[in-house]
Amino acid sequence: MNRDDFKLSRSQRMQLKAFVCLLGVLLIILLLLGKLIGAFLHREEPEEPESSTPPHVPVVETLHNVWIMEEDEEGILIFREGERERYPWGEINGASGAESRFDGEGQSHAEGEVGGADEPGAEERYDGGDQSDAGSRLEEGQQDTGQRYRPGTAVREQVADVTLTDGQVTEICVMAEKINGKILGAGEDWIEVEGYGRLPLAADYRGYRLYDSLEMCTARDIRFGYSFTDLCLEDGEICGVLLVKEEAMEYIRVLVRSAENGSLHTQPVLTADTGFSVIYGSYEDRKTEVHQAGEEILFAADSPYFEGERVWVVPDVLTGKVTLKSEERSQGTPSYRGTMELLRTEGGIAVVNQVLLEEYLYSVVPSEMPSKYPAEALKAQAVCARTYAYGHMEHAGFPQYGAHVDDSTSYQVYNNILEQESTTTAVKETYGQLLYTAENTLAGTYYYSTSCGVGSDANVWKTEAASRITYLHARHLSKTTMAQVLADGTEPEELGEKLREEEAFAAFIRSENQDDFEVEEGWYRWSYEVEELDPEYMLEILKKRYAANSRLVLTLKDGEYVSEEIGGLGEIRELCIAKRGAGGVADELIIEAEKGTYKIGRAHV
Repeated sequence: MNRDDFKLSRSQRMQLKAFVCLLGVLLIILLLLGKLIGAFLHREEPEEPESSTPPHVPVVETLHNVWIMEEDEEGILIFREGERERYPWGEINGASGAESRFDGEGQSHAEGEVGGADEPGAEERYDGGDQSDAGSRLEEGQQDTGQRYRPGTAVREQVADVTLTDGQVTEICVMAEKINGKILGAGEDWIEVEGYGRLPLAADYRGYRLYDSLEMCTARDIRFGYSFTDLCLEDGEICGVLLVKEEAMEYIRVLVRSAENGSLHTQPVLTADTGFSVIYGSYEDRKTEVHQAGEEILFAADSPYFEGERVWVVPDVLTGKVTLKSEERSQGTPSYRGTMELLRTEGGIAVVNQVLLEEYLYSVVPSEMPSKYPAEALKAQAVCARTYAYGHMEHAGFPQYGAHVDDSTSYQVYNNILEQESTTTAVKETYGQLLYTAENTLAGTYYYSTSCGVGSDANVWKTEAASRITYLHARHLSKTTMAQVLADGTEPEELGEKLREEEAFAAFIRSENQDDFEVEEGWYRWSYEVEELDPEYMLEILKKRYAANSRLVLTLKDGEYVSEEIGGLGEIRELCIAKRGAGGVADELIIEAEKGTYKIGRAHV
């Protein structure tokens, strides 16, 4: 068989090509159909794009030692840093704050029970999830004296830590442990309470004045010698100071200074003109020692009397007087009404006289004003002295000793001169009278020995508070001026302000006005002359002033006055008043010396 036998005709070849093409098309169709079926059968869900929003992280904040004013179905109202703030309830154990409430029997209406809540004295807690649970845990050995409550329990009018989660209340820890007692003293980080001793003051403590209008306060506002204050405790520290009430205070506590050692005594010796007792020892083991009238007791720092920090010397009768034999005053050896309290400190022994305010004035008025003055003047002095003293009873000058004032010119001179009938009568005839401002606050009743015929204002003390004492004016102190002020409230002239000018003051001080109230007084006009100034003595005085208030002793450097210690003066070349205050009071003194020029501001050393 040859090749020709296998040749196809033209028509056959065309049929074969058509068949092959058809077969190819069918194959392509089958492949496409297979792919479509496979894609349909094995179709996957499309992947969602990743979210750009991060997961929510709750913001948890704890407000420490706030005062809870109100609590209701919606939330709580608190007082914090002088502002009222309201916060809604958050989720508490799976229920809203409004749903998670205690009934009168202490049973929870929330889903889930709080373990131990029914047991007497057990902590009652609520939380808003893991954050609050973690925050509630205590380290091993740590005591938690707070009580955690669900809404609906006694959280109103309490000091508490409030935990917020995203601005909603999720936990409240009430500082339920409170104490009350006579406050005997206070320092930067402690308060001494009779019956409890010194208690540490927490760094984040807060104080609230609850009477009158709700306000923030500090330990400086405590009434020493009184039990008007509740103290909230947490882990043995004072976390809340509550000034609960304001009542008339009868007793003042006076720090009796030592003539030789200042505020403190080394070995005070005391006796009394009647039988007396010495009370000493710790609060847990108080001892009372009875003594006869005239028996002298020496109180040395290492004496057994100071087993505790304080010792009390108490006369047997109210009219008895305690004599401080180790001190001398103008009257001689001073005796004191009331009781004596001795406090041992590192620097010596503080002697505090607790005495009725009115009896205190019996010894203040004659020490501050001659008893021979007219009765009305003595009564005015009594009102001023009482107002001044009461102001310091509200804000004690010596909290570390629990004393309101001392007995020196830094406050009011006390018991330097014997009581006099005229001054005692003035005190009794003005019993309880205080001087108030138009804003119903105690007035600053400052007074002085003698004026030049015109007063000044509070800026003479260079304090930050001086500008706020607007009721004190540099007024002309004359009969004519007083008559016009009483008649219509106006003054003939603003003499006090005019005397700021040097020329006006020079003319005024060189003249005498017979209409002035004090024209007959010895210090109404005075002068002092020296032949030669002592640079060493002046340097000593300037150094004392610099130590007392460095901003009022300035040195001229490169055309400006700066505060720095004065090394020396050398020859003093000139003294002049650079500035006068209201009423002509010398406000700034310029000293030109061999070794420098200095500007001295008015200050009391």
